[in-house]
Amino acid sequence: MNDSDSAVTPLVPREGWHVMHLFYHVDHAQWAMLDDEDRRQAKTRLTELVQEIRSTDDTHLLVFSIATPKADLGFMLLTPDLQVANAFEKRLTLSLGPDILTPAYSYLSQTESSEYTTTSAQYSEETLIGEKGLDPESPEYAAAMKEFEERMAHYLKHRLYPVLPDWPAICFYPMSKRRSGADNWYSLPFEERKELMGGHARTGRAYSGRILQLITGSTGLDEHEWGVTLLAKDTIDIKSIVYEMRFDEVSARYGEFGDFYIGMQLPLSELFRRLCL
Repeated sequence: MNDSDSAVTPLVPREGWHVMHLFYHVDHAQWAMLDDEDRRQAKTRLTELVQEIRSTDDTHLLVFSIATPKADLGFMLLTPDLQVANAFEKRLTLSLGPDILTPAYSYLSQTESSEYTTTSAQYSEETLIGEKGLDPESPEYAAAMKEFEERMAHYLKHRLYPVLPDWPAICFYPMSKRRSGADNWYSLPFEERKELMGGHARTGRAYSGRILQLITGSTGLDEHEWGVTLLAKDTIDIKSIVYEMRFDEVSARYGEFGDFYIGMQLPLSELFRRLCL
């Protein structure tokens, strides 16, 4: 970071991190005009910037090649301070030179918890007492509550402060909930919305170990309401989970989706070869 950046008032949310998805086209005509030394310096500059970003506290950067001509190069940047995210984004855009990378698409969001998450009180009353008939004074009840609270703490930490694996396939798409006549998500009672989201979550849990899903909120920050990032070892799992979830009512009736971007996480040396740089 520049010294001047330290004097800027931080923009850190009360909880969670800011997330930027950045997609670029490479201008190969401009790149061809550079001599060998300028090209070497440009790649060194980007490599050093990636290392700097990844060494910044509470900051993560994924780098990937885009599989179709929608874009060539993609970054996913997670960091608490929007000022820091903005400064890094400007430097990434110019890292290979002022005319080499042209923004193709970008998306801003924040990690967030879910309003539909089951609380300890709800789990106690509805599941342990209501369904299982456990005595709140029993050791079985205490053990079940402890297990639930530990599991939920882990889940919440992942939602707000994720550490994303280096699985090769990455998919990003934005989405919103429909507001059209009888299909207005926001006119539904909370309990009905929670029940619908519960079914959606059960579908997602069936892909545990094959898909890592991060849903980030963008209401008031970008054109849709959420950004969805899927990481996988096999693209068929991405295809399958999105297809299967389309049959859940929460998607079939209320989901609206933007464009999908598919990429592959690569070491920078391979990325430069892939992009013919």
